[in-house]
Amino acid sequence: MSEPSRTVEVERKYDVDGSTPLPSWDAIPGVDAVTGGEHRALDARYFDTVSGDLARAGVALRRRTGGPDEGWHVKGPRTGDGRIELGWPLGESDELPPQVAEFVAQWTTAPLIPLARIENARTAYLLTGPDGVVAEFVDDRVRGTDLRLPAGLPAPAPREWREWEMELGPAAPADEAGRSAFFLAVERAVAAAGGRVSPSGSKLGRALGF
Repeated sequence: MSEPSRTVEVERKYDVDGSTPLPSWDAIPGVDAVTGGEHRALDARYFDTVSGDLARAGVALRRRTGGPDEGWHVKGPRTGDGRIELGWPLGESDELPPQVAEFVAQWTTAPLIPLARIENARTAYLLTGPDGVVAEFVDDRVRGTDLRLPAGLPAPAPREWREWEMELGPAAPADEAGRSAFFLAVERAVAAAGGRVSPSGSKLGRALGF
C-alpha cells in the first residue's frame, strides 16, 4: 500500500432546510467562477474503541467509498483553524490495513468497533479564481446511523439532515486576515440564502446524537 495522502482541512459547516436554495457567490473575494455541480454518492463507516480512545484524542477514523478520495481516512486532532487528514487506498478487503492500524496505534492499540454509518448524497462545486481553486462548496443530504447497538434494545432510527460545507482550496488566501474575510463573505451569502452556522462539529457527532 502506498504512502498516505496528506491534506490540511480548513472548512466551515452550515445547517440548511431541505428546500433552502443554493447561495449566490457573487460577492466572495477572489472568486470569479463556480463550476457545475458534481454528484457523488458517499458511504462511510467510522470506527473507535469501546472506550472511545480516538474520540478523546480528537481523532476520527473512517472507511469511505465513493467520490474522488475514497479510501481509509484518519482526521487528526484540530490545530488552530484546521486539522490534518491522511488517506490510504481502500485495499482488497474491508479489514483495517496494517499501515492504517500502525498509524492509529499512536492513540490506541485496542480493538476497533464500528460506530456509525454515514450515507451522503453530495453535490460538489468548485469556486475558482485567477490562481485556481479557491474553495470547494458541497451540498450534502445525509443519513447517519448509530451502529452502537445496546444489548436488548432496538437499533435507533437513522438521523437525516442537510448541510453545506465550504473547504478552502489551494488558491485560498494564505493569511489569517484573508481567510477571515473570505469566510465572512461566505457566511453572509449563506445567511442570505436561509442557512445558518452549524452547531455540530462533524457528521459523526451528529449521527451519534452529540
